[in-house]
Amino acid sequence: MYRQRETNPYFLPPHVPPLEQHEPQHPPYSSQFPPVLPNAKDQTPQPHSPGDSYFPSPTMPVSTRHPQPQLHSGPRLPPPRHQPHSGSRPHSQHHRHSSGLVRVPTRRKTRPLAWLVAGFCALFWVMVIVAGLAILIIYLVFRPRNPKFDITSATLNTAYLDMGYLLNADITVLANFTNPNKKGRVDFHYAILDLYHGGHLLASSYIDPFSTMSHESRFQDVHLVSSQVRLPLENSQQLKKEVDNGRVKFEVKGLFRARSNLGSFLQYSYWLYSRCTIVVTSPPTGVLIGRRCVTKR
Repeated sequence: MYRQRETNPYFLPPHVPPLEQHEPQHPPYSSQFPPVLPNAKDQTPQPHSPGDSYFPSPTMPVSTRHPQPQLHSGPRLPPPRHQPHSGSRPHSQHHRHSSGLVRVPTRRKTRPLAWLVAGFCALFWVMVIVAGLAILIIYLVFRPRNPKFDITSATLNTAYLDMGYLLNADITVLANFTNPNKKGRVDFHYAILDLYHGGHLLASSYIDPFSTMSHESRFQDVHLVSSQVRLPLENSQQLKKEVDNGRVKFEVKGLFRARSNLGSFLQYSYWLYSRCTIVVTSPPTGVLIGRRCVTKR
């Protein structure tokens, strides 16, 4: 291992003469300006000329600071660079980097209530999807359609006014209930027909429950009778005018409670609303000459 020889005269023992240091030749200094000794703060010592003495002048004060050791005559190494610390607390930052500890977040266990809610949500959506698929399959297999109501014929037996505003009328209609479905039976649990003229109720009739099979039409005779029904003066004059012209206009409204049976376990109920406009001739032998019926669910 190479050991550097001491060349600074301040640290040489008294019995060892100072070694001459080979320094690059520089022009001699003027006698007016004595050489300046190196300061402890300077990193690089100032070179001396060969004619100058190694011992300091008695008139110059000797620095009490620790002198820097003289570098050897070999290649000079650059002083280590100190990296500046950012922030007002360099020691805490150095401690932070030197520790090298990284906090790993710990896993939290899921609460049982969260699992329960998630399970209910998943079960609900599964039921919704299954129900939607079932409805789609049933629709594609059975192709359910709403029953239809129609008036095949109508007979106006009597229609006259007492005292000019009390109506007495007797009309018979043949109602037709049709099940257009290819599969399944339709049951009518509740059926009622109302007779109107000019928006005023004249008579009502109840129909007994019945059933219709697939592609079956069921006919029901419905007898509607009104007695001493008071009409406004304007409606009374309109009815008298229609009877004289031979075209009497009535409205028949129906309300039905039906149930479709598409299988042993597949049944559903719904309401049907029908509205028919009929035109008959003058009594006592008034017959049906025009009709228009609409059935909605």
